[in-house]
Amino acid sequence: MMASAFKPLDFAAIGLALGISLLTTVYLYARPEGETRVLIAGEAEQWIFPKDATELLTVKGPLGDTLVQVQGGKARVLASPCTNQTCVAAGAIQSHGQWLACLPNKVLVSIEKSGPPGSAEEPGGEGLDGAAW
Repeated sequence: MMASAFKPLDFAAIGLALGISLLTTVYLYARPEGETRVLIAGEAEQWIFPKDATELLTVKGPLGDTLVQVQGGKARVLASPCTNQTCVAAGAIQSHGQWLACLPNKVLVSIEKSGPPGSAEEPGGEGLDGAAW
């Protein structure tokens, strides 16, 4: 007679592993995050807008003015004085972690989530401001 491939403790170990995986997933992805915002940085200035704002911003750079639009939950570069126009051709960004850059004109547009109040990600926050490993 052939013995079963799984024993009762095998099922318990598999159940425990699945439970830990599920709890970890819920903890990492279901927790509330900060507000999504658009960060626009030029050579000398930086702006932060809520993602749902409606703004048309002229950012001064070493080559001239870059025109950035924030509207409808998206951000995009409408015009730039650079020669290759990669930033304009890239289109709109709308998700956390996406970014656009006009490197010749030193303009960066990114979408990020703010941290909880008082964290390093929040302006004036007192949390850690760097990481090392």
